[in-house]
Amino acid sequence: MSSLNLIEGLGIEGDRHARPEKRNQILVMDVETLDRFQLRAGDIRENIATRGVDVANLAEGDRLRFGVDAEVLISHPCAPCYKMDIVRPGLQEDLRGRRGMLGVVTRGGVVLPGDLVELVPKQG
Repeated sequence: MSSLNLIEGLGIEGDRHARPEKRNQILVMDVETLDRFQLRAGDIRENIATRGVDVANLAEGDRLRFGVDAEVLISHPCAPCYKMDIVRPGLQEDLRGRRGMLGVVTRGGVVLPGDLVELVPKQG
């Protein structure tokens, strides 16, 4: 990946799945889980792979900031589907509870490899 342009309320610029009404505009996965299952970035169709963020323990309503501007509101966990078994037999079951988190772009911006990823503190 060279960069991703996240568009507020839509998703990734140029992505055929980008839609304003969707709660799954972005799939965030952690590199540690990919490594654990000997997968490369992109193998399971994640949009952003993070390092050092415990993605599986994010909750609905958490926000992640990527780089300076882009923010994603976590909406729900991504359930592994039958397509995971096309990547490798048994992978769908292996990834149950670990496939990553889906979210909505709440603040647009460009995401570059190596950008800082941080949990945005909750207001209130």
